[in-house]
This record gives sequence, structure tokens and C-alpha cells, in this order.
Amino acid sequence: MEARVLSDWQIYRRLLRQARPLAPLLGGMFLVQLLATPLALLTPLPLKIVVDNVIGDRPLPHPLVALAPAALTSSKGAVLLLAACFVIGIALLIQAQSVANWMSESYVGEKLVLSFRSRLFRHAQRLSLLYHDRIGTGDSLYRIQYDAPAIQWILVHGIAPFVAAVSTLAGMVYIIARINGQLAWIALTVAPVLFGMSEIYRRRVRTRWREVKEIDASTMAVLEETLGAIRVVKAFGQEDRQHEHYVIKAALGVKRHVFISFLDGSFGALVALVVATGTAVTLYFGVRHVQAGTITLGELLLVMAYIAQLYSPMKTISAQIGQMQSSMASAERAFSLLNEVPDVPDSPQGLQLDRAIGAIEFRDVSFAYESGQPVLDRISFNVPAGARVGLSGTTGAGKTTLVSLLTRFYDPTSGQVFLDGTALGDFRLRDLRDQFAIVLQEPVLFSNSIAENIAYARPSASEAEIIQAARAANAHDFISALPDGYQTLVGQRGARLSGGERQRISLARAFLKDAPILVLDEPTSSVDTKTEATIMDAMEKLMHGRTTFMIAHRLSTLENCDMRLHLELGKLVAA
Repeated sequence: MEARVLSDWQIYRRLLRQARPLAPLLGGMFLVQLLATPLALLTPLPLKIVVDNVIGDRPLPHPLVALAPAALTSSKGAVLLLAACFVIGIALLIQAQSVANWMSESYVGEKLVLSFRSRLFRHAQRLSLLYHDRIGTGDSLYRIQYDAPAIQWILVHGIAPFVAAVSTLAGMVYIIARINGQLAWIALTVAPVLFGMSEIYRRRVRTRWREVKEIDASTMAVLEETLGAIRVVKAFGQEDRQHEHYVIKAALGVKRHVFISFLDGSFGALVALVVATGTAVTLYFGVRHVQAGTITLGELLLVMAYIAQLYSPMKTISAQIGQMQSSMASAERAFSLLNEVPDVPDSPQGLQLDRAIGAIEFRDVSFAYESGQPVLDRISFNVPAGARVGLSGTTGAGKTTLVSLLTRFYDPTSGQVFLDGTALGDFRLRDLRDQFAIVLQEPVLFSNSIAENIAYARPSASEAEIIQAARAANAHDFISALPDGYQTLVGQRGARLSGGERQRISLARAFLKDAPILVLDEPTSSVDTKTEATIMDAMEKLMHGRTTFMIAHRLSTLENCDMRLHLELGKLVAA
């Protein structure tokens, strides 16, 4: 999936739109962070009081005399005590603000990530199978799990500190200018140098981070693919091969990460050098002003304390511009997933469908996964409601693709499919898929209990309904024999059950859904003869009164079908 390159401002706007429902929380967090500005401005004040008003003989500033109790300004000892109290009070306020800031950042950040991940996950589920077949699940997993937190790093740890740093910078420049305008101008000469360096660094490192994210995603895809097919890997003794494949991918990622760390370190060293130069020049001219009597020693100490804090937000701003490029690259990747348009569009204004009669028509239907390589070629046939249709053909002939068009997992490249005389695209997608119950060759179970798997299509089903469906699928006896019965956890993909047991649970799920149209995709191809007889008996009951499409290689399985369709190389050669 090729990500469209977005500018920083485009990313900021999209992230702020994503965060709009949490605007009150974000506003509160910003206010807490901005409290750091007045506290930073107050921090050097006690030192100035001690130098000018305790060690020196200058009078206290009028605002301080007006606010402080007379007992704390009547003598130098009292003023020293007042300065000490200021130090303690400011430290307590700074710690209180820090704790409040940490809590607000954590809460707001986690809420933002959860909301963004939920949106990405919902969108990924709605993308068509064609997209997932083309991209693979590993890349989407990485974007949801590891790229989505970019919203937290950018809004909470990026923009918010940036705004606080800018406000602190403005406040300190104002105060320094009130003390001595020349020192303020000298101190500010560092700013354009830092921002120019940051812009050059930003452009260079952004590209590097895009490359790193792609490598990390492909590395995760190797893990997901290997562990998802661990039985095959073990069966062929390919553990070392898969491990080598993973290490090669991961090692490339390590090299790119190390190089970016080198760039970060070099940039940090340059920033420190520029800041040190600015501090040295300001100190030189500040001492000259003290010697000339234009400012006091206390004012110089206050200015130098502010300069140290002034350059701190400058360094923060410069560092954030560079450090955020990793998150900006992640945000680009996350938004590129959201930019993907489903190949099978859904219309919320589509026709409502409660329960179909079950008449199916394929009218001159063709389909290709890739342009110029048709899988189905001009297929046409009619199926009356309640009929049993047998689909046969060699592997790759297009049988599974044909039934996938029924449920709109894909849309035809040309032609149309009709249900009860209405084109499938005219129905709401959810209503359409509610009309189908599907039993696959390799049954898919979730790592929940047996009861939850049977009730997957009807989560509100009662225990009695679940048991009734299991009995109909000839599954009740083996489920009851398990130590935990219907509450037995099946393991990942049903690994704790045999193939026949998984298939019968899949059939029970279809019974409970009670859909008018049934799709059976070679449901007995991987079980023994005895289990096949049990499953066939259950399927016979399940097919009664329903339009059924049954795919099978063994023609004996299709003996009781009302009509037969035979596919070869995507063409209907017998009906």
C-alpha cells in the first residue's frame, strides 16, 4: 500500500479532527501544561531577592511589598526568610503541576489512542477481502497497534509541550527585555539558527522514519505469518529458515534505527553547541552591563537564570520538531489505511432485507482479482428458492470465488448477481450477509468457549437454543463429554478440538443462525469416513428448506443436489 505523503499541517489537521470528541479533555490538559509558564518565571525570583535585597541594599520591588506581610519585609533576615519560603512554595507548586500534568497526559493520551485504534480497526474490517488478500494482515496489524499511538505522541507529547514552551519563551523574553533590551536581542539570535537547523533535520529524518516503519511492518508480518502457520512450519522442519528470514528483516530495521539515532545525537550536539554559544555571548555582554552600572548583579543573575530556562524551551521546540518525525511517519501510515476505499461499497440507504426467499441469478458474471486475469468468465444461471446446487470442478476453477460473490466478499468485474430479483448491490451489506450461513472446508473458531462460538452469529441466543443447535449438528454428545461442557475453551482457531469436532461446531453455528441461504465449501474434505457420515447427516437436516450451494470434489457428495454446476478455468461447462 503506497502511502500518500502528507505535509505536517495536513497531519495536524486530521489528528485534531480525530481528537475533536475529546476537545474538553485536551483543553484541560493544555491549561495544566500552561501553568508551567508562570511557575518557570517565578523560579529565579528568590535568587534575585537574596542578591539585591539581602546581600545588597536595594529596596524590595513594590508589588512584593504590597503582597507580602509586613513582618516578612521589615528586616533583611525577614526578607531572607521570605525568599526561602518562596523557594519551598514554588517547588511545591511545580511538583503539584507536574503530577497533574502527568495524570492528564496519561488519561487523555490513552483515550486518544483507544479512539484512533478503534476507528482504524473498524475501517480495516470493512475493507474488502481483495484488499486484505493484496496487502496481508501483518501490515494492517502494525498500523493499528503501533502506528495509532502517534496521535498521543503528536498531540499530547508534541503539540502541547510545544505550545507551553512557546508561551514560556515569550514570557521570559518579555521579562529580559524589561531588564535590558540588548540582552534580550542577543539571547534571541539563537532562535533562527535553531529553527533553521530543525527544518533541515526534519526533512531528512522524516524520509528515514518512513523507511523504518515499512521495514518494521514487514518484520511483524513475518512473525504473524510464521506463528499463524506454526503447524506447517514444524511439519516441514523449517523453523531455522523462518528464523533466518525474521533475523534478516529485523537486522535491517536495527541498522536503520541506529542510523536515525546517530542523526538524533548529531542534531542534539549541534543544538547544545548553538545554545552554549548564545549563553556565552549573553554572559559576556551581561557582565559588561554590570560593570557599566546599567544593571545590578542580581538582575544579571536573574537574566542568566532566565536565559538558561529560555534556551530550555528553545531546545524543547527544536528537539520536538525532529523527534516527532517518527510519529508523523506513523500518522501518515495510519491515515493511508483510512484513505483506502472499500472495493465493495455499502449503501446505508440501501434496501432493507429481513429474510430472503432465496432465489439466485447470475447474469453474465465475470470476475478477476487482477486486471487481465479472469477467474470467472461470463457465468449465467438461475437457482430457484430452496434448491440445492452442487458446485464441482478442479482446484482453481473458481468455485469458492463464485460463492464469495454471493455474499459480496467481492463484487463482479462485470455482470450482476441477483437475490429474489434484486441486484445484490441494492441491499444494505449487513442485511444481505444476514441471509447466508457459511460452513468452510477449514472451520474458523475463535479462542472463546464452545457456547460463544456456536452463538457467534446470534450472541443473544439462550442456552437452550445453543444446545438445540448443537444437537441438530450432532455435536451435543461430544460437547457434553468435555470436562467444562459448553464452557470449554477451544484454543486459538479451535486447536484443542479435532477437525470433525470443529466442523460440527461450525454446523451448529449455521443451525443457530437459521439463514435462508446456505454455503457449504467442501465441509467434509478433511475428515474420515465415519465423521463424514455424521457431518453429512447434520448437513442434510441443515439444508432442508434452504437454498444451498455445496462445493465438493467428490461427486458422490453432490448426489442429492437438485442441479449441478461444473466449472473449468472459470467457465461454466455443465449445468
